[in-house]
Amino acid sequence: MSSPADDGKRTARLRPADGDTRPAGHARSRPLTVAVTGASGHVGAAVLRHLAEYGGAGRSIGLVPRGPKPDRAEWPAGAVQRSADLLDPSLAERLSDVDVLVHTDLDTSPDTDPAERTRQNVRGTETVLTAAAAAGVRRVILRSSAMVYGALPDNPVPIPDSAPLRAVPDGSLVADLLEIERLGRRAPRAHPGLRVTVLRPAIVTGPGVDTVFTRHFEAPRLLVAKDTEPCWQFCHLEDLASALAFAALHEELEGAYNVASPGWLSQEQIEESSGLRRMELPAGLALGAAERLHRLHLTPAPATDLQYVMHPWAVTSERLEAAGYAAEYANEEAFQALLDEVAGHHAALARRLGKKDAAASLGAAGATVALVGTAALVRRARKKRRT
Repeated sequence: MSSPADDGKRTARLRPADGDTRPAGHARSRPLTVAVTGASGHVGAAVLRHLAEYGGAGRSIGLVPRGPKPDRAEWPAGAVQRSADLLDPSLAERLSDVDVLVHTDLDTSPDTDPAERTRQNVRGTETVLTAAAAAGVRRVILRSSAMVYGALPDNPVPIPDSAPLRAVPDGSLVADLLEIERLGRRAPRAHPGLRVTVLRPAIVTGPGVDTVFTRHFEAPRLLVAKDTEPCWQFCHLEDLASALAFAALHEELEGAYNVASPGWLSQEQIEESSGLRRMELPAGLALGAAERLHRLHLTPAPATDLQYVMHPWAVTSERLEAAGYAAEYANEEAFQALLDEVAGHHAALARRLGKKDAAASLGAAGATVALVGTAALVRRARKKRRT
């Protein structure tokens, strides 16, 4: 593990030949032009930085929504800003000079309306792929998640890149991800000449990351289902961004690749590192309560999301490492980044609690967890239905 760079950021290791980021034996007629969607977000901005650090892109373009100019403080010098609507078919006009498109604009927030989230994620990806093909873009790099493997008690630990996708498309973010990957597999057949690479990170952590997983650690106690053995694996935002940049610059990379910190952490290690105590419940009770709360629209996460904190879904990144990439952050470091980000927030089953709710929940933290604390919300909702 190398030490952090002087500016507090790290540069992922890569193993190119003779210091060149191009694959061995491959010659380019001209430098690549790489465009990055979602460049106004933390992941997109980080991809632009890593492209500059790798030095393999002749030109980097940050695609941002039309409207107020984004904060470009995280962008490297020389990155070009270009306005683009990812849901507009005219996007192709904005990609006419692009060789590689890195699509980072993925909505993973638990608070987004599900229909709007799917529109942004699925329709946005479909538009991006169609526009890229129409503009003559050679390659598209898509961001997915290791969630597509599913969290099942019989999963191998770790899960290889070639494992079947066993997640259930239940209308949650997982359904979006499975459809995104289907679109990615279909695109080269529908658009000959277009190649697609998909990266599947473990639980992403770091600045600005807000997901059902980060909110799991905002509860006063950690929900643990009895007789389950979860294992926790993370991917720091900087490692995800560096892997996306690495894939963009290595033209031989095609298909799906896992991205994660090496190894994983046990539930006991998580509790020791976080200082949080557990609350064990029978799996059936936890899943049943989560299903009822979600059906009443009191929590954003469907009950099936609990599977991901009950069963293993840690992955191996051997395929990407064989190409010369290595993550810089250990699981312990990536988990600490998560804890730093959620400090001061309180949630129950991915539902953010206001100050009043949080005070009530934390006041009883010696005997309850956020799951149990939401029982009052269920009773309140039923009472309103009767009146």
